[in-house]
Amino acid sequence: MNEKLGKFELNNIYAIDALEGLKGIPDNSIDLMVASPPYDNLREYKGFSVDLSAIGKEVFRVMKDGGIAIMVMQDQTKNFGKTLTTFKTAIDWCDNAHFKLFETLIYRKYGAEGAWWNKRFRVDHEYMLVFLKGKKPAYFNKEPLKIPSKHGGETMTGGGTRLTNGIRIPTRPITINLMKCRGMIWEYMTAGDGTRLKHQHPATFPDKLPYDFIQCFCPPDGIVLDIFMGSGTTALAAIALERKFLGFDISKDYVDLAKKRIREESNFYQKKLKSD
Repeated sequence: MNEKLGKFELNNIYAIDALEGLKGIPDNSIDLMVASPPYDNLREYKGFSVDLSAIGKEVFRVMKDGGIAIMVMQDQTKNFGKTLTTFKTAIDWCDNAHFKLFETLIYRKYGAEGAWWNKRFRVDHEYMLVFLKGKKPAYFNKEPLKIPSKHGGETMTGGGTRLTNGIRIPTRPITINLMKCRGMIWEYMTAGDGTRLKHQHPATFPDKLPYDFIQCFCPPDGIVLDIFMGSGTTALAAIALERKFLGFDISKDYVDLAKKRIREESNFYQKKLKSD
């Protein structure tokens, strides 16, 4: 039998409303949450809606001190103006749920022109709000996230900066590191990402997205939560990285889909991500 967490077995997905599911999780028990809520009716989600403000308070309660909660979001455009759901959620979760906004990362994607192609700019990003409970992350390892430096291994002249007292440091030879921090813009290709089974869900994020967050913020013995599990991508990433997971989705159809993906794809998925 799997280890239990409150009302739930770990390494399982439940057909339950996100808020009700959170109420069944003990205080201070989750290391990392990665989720993309059904916001602004951007995708048809079987008629369900969500109270992001109430959810923020419950997520804060269940996170461990130093825990991280990721919300992947964007805003709908109505009458040439943005709904600001992303920004309102960031402020609400900090002011009322008592998170810190550790970082605002950008998921860069290659969006289609869409219906607004001659009236607005193409939407080629989503926000990844990184919320922190406590003073600092309990676990933070960005080494697996580094990307190749353009001039890695080359020796170049530079570093001639001016200090606050006005003194300029002379330029000097600098050997460029082979790898560097990827920064705040995380680029993912969605073309060819995932299986046909995955895309039976109307709104998915890239396979590598939760995988990267788990590597960075979840310790090897930690627990990953996704309260909007959808097609099961977060669960598959946790399995590939040998972390425990717990998932909720209000739609039984999507829970069945996620469980089917786990049964059929977990071995393939694990090999694929580790080879990327």
